[in-house]
Amino acid sequence: MGVSELEDSSLLLDEKLLRFMDQLALLEEKRATLNSLIEQGWFSMSKARYSMGNKHVSALQYASEIEPLVSVHARTLDNGEVDFCTERVKQKCSNEAGKDARLIEDIGPQEEGVRRRIKPKKDFAEKDAREEASSEKVPEVTPVRKGDQNPQQDPLKWFGILVPQSLKQAQLSFKQVIELSAEIATLQTAVLNTRQELKHSMKDNRVLQEEASAAQLDKEAD
Repeated sequence: MGVSELEDSSLLLDEKLLRFMDQLALLEEKRATLNSLIEQGWFSMSKARYSMGNKHVSALQYASEIEPLVSVHARTLDNGEVDFCTERVKQKCSNEAGKDARLIEDIGPQEEGVRRRIKPKKDFAEKDAREEASSEKVPEVTPVRKGDQNPQQDPLKWFGILVPQSLKQAQLSFKQVIELSAEIATLQTAVLNTRQELKHSMKDNRVLQEEASAAQLDKEAD
């Protein structure tokens, strides 16, 4: 019974060791790919700065309000491992809010124009007063339009409409880096868990070996 239990423990230990080695190899491969994508992204960024100029590709072009386009979610699986996944934020709500703000902004001047057409042109003093009042309202609306910049817009638009292909390649490389980073974090957590399981299995296997050796010595002594 003890020998059979020892064999089962040894087989389980071998399986965990092989799984641990496979996870390490895959982790090393993904890390190499990650480093290659980062280098490629920065190289493409340097090419874009060379073609457009240092001042045109820098932090000076960042939007005043920035919100992340990608969010990272972590969930615990049934086996205790943690899974990291990326999710892109939808821009629909922000765009609709911008349309509503522009719609409200456009209604004001239209109503003022209707009032000016309906009222008779008798009192020019009142007309000038209304024009001054409407001009005073403009600064209150203008900040809304300026602040209505979508913080979730494509970051490439910060640097202009017609950006070089190298800048687009840099963006693509860094997008892949984000997704790959989540995969690496998941795999690294799995490696740590497998390592702990491997330690416990080795300890149990060592105990079973000692028990089997002691039982073998007792038989020989008898």
